[in-house]
Order: sequence, then structure tokens, then C-alpha cells
Amino acid sequence: MKSDSLYVDLHHVRKCFGKDEILKQLDFQMIRGQVYGIIGNNGSGKTVLMKCICGFLPVTEGTVIVGGKYIGKEIDFPESLGVIIETPGFLASLSGRRNLEILAGLRGNLTGADITAILHRVGLDPDLKKPVAKYSLGMRQRLGIAQALMENPELLILDEPFNGLDRHGVEEIRTLLLAEKEKGKTILLASHNTEDIQVLCDHVFEMDGGVMRKR
Repeated sequence: MKSDSLYVDLHHVRKCFGKDEILKQLDFQMIRGQVYGIIGNNGSGKTVLMKCICGFLPVTEGTVIVGGKYIGKEIDFPESLGVIIETPGFLASLSGRRNLEILAGLRGNLTGADITAILHRVGLDPDLKKPVAKYSLGMRQRLGIAQALMENPELLILDEPFNGLDRHGVEEIRTLLLAEKEKGKTILLASHNTEDIQVLCDHVFEMDGGVMRKR
């Protein structure tokens, strides 16, 4: 495998909280443009792994390299990252569009038309004035997906992205993610639904007690 084909490279990663070892000497590589699925019970280490790749949690031992740079050493976070981990957090008193406008304003590289387009893509009305506090769980999840995708990141880290969606919503977001896959995005996806994993993923791994095994 050529090194320039790797986008994510974890080497001998351990993560401990006190005496509890959550990730155990984990080695894991992701090739550019491939979709990786992780299955496993709650508490197996899936979310902790994702947070370590994103730079949200420092590793206890080992190295995390994303895009050729060491996370927590050369850079704090991956340079081109879209992420959903746990429940997406938004300013509840503002509309979904206004939330995205504020986030986009931090970098200043998106237009109003870009935000309109991504809201349409996830099935939300860009003109809706309703505050996020009154959104259903499914609408919040769609908004979270819009946030993850809106800056066209190279790497997507998606922890249970279908939570709160009805069957129609699941099919819509699967189609959207398959389109991202066709664009060559590198994606790490965790889902409790075996069908989601089968439809979307090129490689499937199982987490159990902080150990990862290829399926």
C-alpha cells in the first residue's frame, strides 16, 4: 500500500480513562476515497475511537495521523473534517439556517446560496423560520448532517448518522452519503443498522472491548 493512499493511520493507539482501558493497542488505516463501517455494542469503544481521530480526545499512547499530519502534535484537528458525534449541538433559539450561517462565518468561505443548497440536499426548508428548539429529532439530525457536509470536507466521521430518521429519511440520507462516496470522500461510519453498513461501506470492522477486528 502506498503511503500517499492512506488518509487515516492509527498506530498502537491506547486510550485510558483512569484505570479503564477503552482502546487497546489499536492499529487502523483508512485509504482515501473508501468508506469504513464500524459495528459494536454501546461501550465497545466506537465513539472514543472517532473522537481520537477527530482530535477531540488525546490518545494515551500511540499516534493518529490524518492527511499526513499528526493529530495533537502538528495539528489539533484534521484540516478537512465533517463530523457527527452524539447529538449535534446548535443554538436552540435560532433557525437551522441561522445556525449554519454562524458556523460558516467562522471561516467565511460559504455563500448564502451554498447554505440554501446544502439544506435542500438534506431535506430541510432553507426558508424555515422555526427555531431549532422546536425541531423534531429527525430534523435536528438532518441539520447535523448539513453542518458536517457544508464545507465539502475530505473526511467524514459519522457516529449513528441515521438516529431519529424515519424510513424515508434513512433512504434519503443513504442516497446523499452514496453521492459523497462517489465524489471520493473518505468516510468512517458507525451504525447499529446492519443494512446501513452493507449499503454504504467498502470495509467493515467490529469493535468489542476496545479491540477492532475486520469482518
